[in-house]
Amino acid sequence: MTATIGYRLDLPYERPPLTANQRMHWRPKAEITKNVRHTAATLSRDAKVPALGRCAVRLVWTVTDRRRRDADNLVPTLKACADGLVDAGVVTDDIPELMTKHMPEIERGDALGLVLIVEPLAQEATT
Repeated sequence: MTATIGYRLDLPYERPPLTANQRMHWRPKAEITKNVRHTAATLSRDAKVPALGRCAVRLVWTVTDRRRRDADNLVPTLKACADGLVDAGVVTDDIPELMTKHMPEIERGDALGLVLIVEPLAQEATT
């Protein structure tokens, strides 16, 4: 696999399950976070994403209308997905040296959906 090819994980959500604007009690939020994390881990295992050492991740939300939305609102969902990739062994931690998290993207399309894209990055040389 080359660094330009990635893995597409189609998340089973039409809308981001976690957003920065949500105001909810910690317990239901923790359950949603746990579910998103587990889902990302399961999908990465099912897609046979190998241990990459280093990777970049992008979260893309496809919407069907032209309403204005803030991409940074999706960061909590991206964070839970990144933790799921760690749980699945794609990387050992989601620290910046091992995982580059790109700002979430919102694009217009024919059907609502969330996609997590995982791209391998070259290993840094050690001295």
